[in-house]
Amino acid sequence: MDELTYSGGWLDRAGARRTDPDWVQDVLTAEGTRIIPLWRDHCLVADDRPLSLAAQPAEKMLAVAAEPVLLGLDGDAGVFAADLSALEEAEALALVGASATRDVRRLVTGLTRAEATTLGHARGILHWHRNQRFCGICGAVTASRHGGSARGCTGCGKLLFPRIEPAVIVLVEAAAAPARCLLGRHLGAAEGRFSTLAGFVEVGESLEDAVRREVAEEAGVRVGEVRYQGSQAWPFPAGLMVGFRARARSDEIAVDREELAEARWFTSDEVRALLTIHPRNPDSIDKHLIEAWLAEPW
Repeated sequence: MDELTYSGGWLDRAGARRTDPDWVQDVLTAEGTRIIPLWRDHCLVADDRPLSLAAQPAEKMLAVAAEPVLLGLDGDAGVFAADLSALEEAEALALVGASATRDVRRLVTGLTRAEATTLGHARGILHWHRNQRFCGICGAVTASRHGGSARGCTGCGKLLFPRIEPAVIVLVEAAAAPARCLLGRHLGAAEGRFSTLAGFVEVGESLEDAVRREVAEEAGVRVGEVRYQGSQAWPFPAGLMVGFRARARSDEIAVDREELAEARWFTSDEVRALLTIHPRNPDSIDKHLIEAWLAEPW
């Protein structure tokens, strides 16, 4: 499962060099460096294309932006993200010559995987910087460190790193023939819009434990075998989706009515019919889990 959006590792994150602030500054001002502006988790676009500015034309933007974050190197050229969230939207648009702001998920069908991965990284890391301005231990102000891959407390000196929120997402297969998969409709979802089950991993829990617990809690289905399928960066704002296939121990369903409104077993023909009415979001691992199951011979 290697075609997942927001994943791919397209940039060299330069972990061994980014701790040198002089080197980071040299990269920032070097010819070929690009700076991606964002505003309150949204891309700044012109003609529905996200803007990416060369370092020299971006001087005015950098003068008012929060400290730029080094996303990585594209060959020898640096790629940075700059946060304009302190400005009003109209000011941000005018500053960089953009026509509108757009969430990356609205743009994703027109992006390459590399572009989507880079923009997702930019969105997630800038969101973290805006929300980690103070130390959780002593309350002092924090400052960007290591080219933006960390923040340091100006009081107690603690070094703070971005926290990832892992979640499991699973396609559950029926215990016995005929071949069927379990899909649920979440509370508030449109009538007939079913999806695979998912949930956050809790403290002291393995990924497999989380799969079994989430399926049991939401749908009342007991799961046995759990097999890893793939993972996907999900920077909205800090997720990591870990995909699994699991085998149920029985067909019994007891929906919790807190997360799910209903859950059902679907044959492959029923799933295909469902997808014609409610297509999957193109950037979600949910789509890949379902399509991989449908592609298997029955």
